[in-house]
Amino acid sequence: MSSDKNAISLDLAAKAAAIAPDFAPASAAAPATAASAWPPRFCCFVSGTDTEIGKTLVSSALLHALVKQRVRACGMKPVAAGAELRDGVLHNEDADQLIAAGNVTMPQSLTTPYMLLEPAAPHITAAMEGVTVEPMPILAAYLEIAAACDAVVIEGVGGFRVPLNDTFDTADLAQQLNLPVILVVGLRLGCISHALLTVEAIAARGLKLVGWVANETQAEMNFADENVDALKQRIHAPLLGRIPRLARPCAASAAEYLNLTGLPNWPARRNHI
Repeated sequence: MSSDKNAISLDLAAKAAAIAPDFAPASAAAPATAASAWPPRFCCFVSGTDTEIGKTLVSSALLHALVKQRVRACGMKPVAAGAELRDGVLHNEDADQLIAAGNVTMPQSLTTPYMLLEPAAPHITAAMEGVTVEPMPILAAYLEIAAACDAVVIEGVGGFRVPLNDTFDTADLAQQLNLPVILVVGLRLGCISHALLTVEAIAARGLKLVGWVANETQAEMNFADENVDALKQRIHAPLLGRIPRLARPCAASAAEYLNLTGLPNWPARRNHI
């Protein structure tokens, strides 16, 4: 059964890669599918150097900017840990922010296939709920969303290597999605090492880091400018922007500090959706 699951997962990953052909693996050509005939579109995987460093803010800002370009944009938070029941529906703050920032409404079963209750490491809270986080539902959900949209922003959970089950983590998920990666660096003590180790981990998975965002997580940080300069010298991907500590963080405010026009397949403004 596991070999069957692996085969299906690999097939879904190949179809996902066909949506963003510029980033298809060089080692194997994707099979001819309906997805391979789609025009290039903007899709990315947003990762971070840690948890609580602004991935959702940056992901929402990306979606806000895409909507301003008048394209159909949808966010995904495939795994969300920390949900509450409201009016009979589970809600997660991060997932809700992505929904609010996009302009395409999809079922929660697609935008967040795994909505977990406890705000803890996903593999722990999933085990508590008797759930096993698997790649296949996530890859299938991504394909369905991508088919309905012009742009998809997928936000990871925690840092780049967060366990999702005993043998599968967020780095594995990113690798199977095979999308360009945007890294959010939370500016705080230790961020240089965290960022550079994450950059190495992204490269080790054969993924393309297309840009990074410096997000000021503290009201004041000693030598913040020097930290950003050190990262600019060492990260061989463009700095997309530096978001200051915002009094009222929101997608629109954060988007003002980002320059996204150089990203692969970033859309030109349309006259209509």
